[in-house]
Amino acid sequence: LGLYFGRSPHSLAVAMTGRVPSPLSAPGAFLSAGFLSLWILAALAGPWLPLAPNAVDLPVILAGPGPGALLGHDDLGRPVLDRLLVGARIAFLVGFGVVVLSALLGVLVGGVAAFVGGWVDLVLVRLIDVFLAFPGILLAIALAGILGPGIDNLVIALSATGWVGYARLTRVQFLALKERDHVLAARSLGVGSGRILFRHLLPLALAPLIVEATFGIAGAVI
Repeated sequence: LGLYFGRSPHSLAVAMTGRVPSPLSAPGAFLSAGFLSLWILAALAGPWLPLAPNAVDLPVILAGPGPGALLGHDDLGRPVLDRLLVGARIAFLVGFGVVVLSALLGVLVGGVAAFVGGWVDLVLVRLIDVFLAFPGILLAIALAGILGPGIDNLVIALSATGWVGYARLTRVQFLALKERDHVLAARSLGVGSGRILFRHLLPLALAPLIVEATFGIAGAVI
């Protein structure tokens, strides 16, 4: 028993069973996955639901939950549930779109900077520093004002400032991974740079990038 003293529950379970526990076996995992699935389903099915988020009904101002409005009405008599469902769709589109565009651009810039090195790395790092020197939210607001209203322009504006974190994280991961034996062996065998990047480096750097993306979705929505 002394061998297991001080170990975390995760490492203790692996040591005793020889198997890595599934993430869904953690307490509350199914509950969290259920809420997330409901949010995604509501966001995707919103256009086909009979919703009236902007319907003003003055006699039911601040009315409580009822058959026609399960979450009641707001201060203008609009159904709160309908507005939440429509808002979920917009939040999902903005959050997912910003993360996808930011991750693609950031992984490309950070991966090229770390893999090529030299003056390319120096120029790209200075570019990242320039974007970090500006407050991200102010730069996004300025870009949104220049591009005009619309969800597409909002996604572009937020992505223009959100890629920096992915670029820095990718660069750090690739700098550590590119010196590993399997990468050096691939180089010695004449494997192309693109194949090394996407086959040998990117899969090993996905775990921290996925964690960054989960926080990025929440940040984009806020």
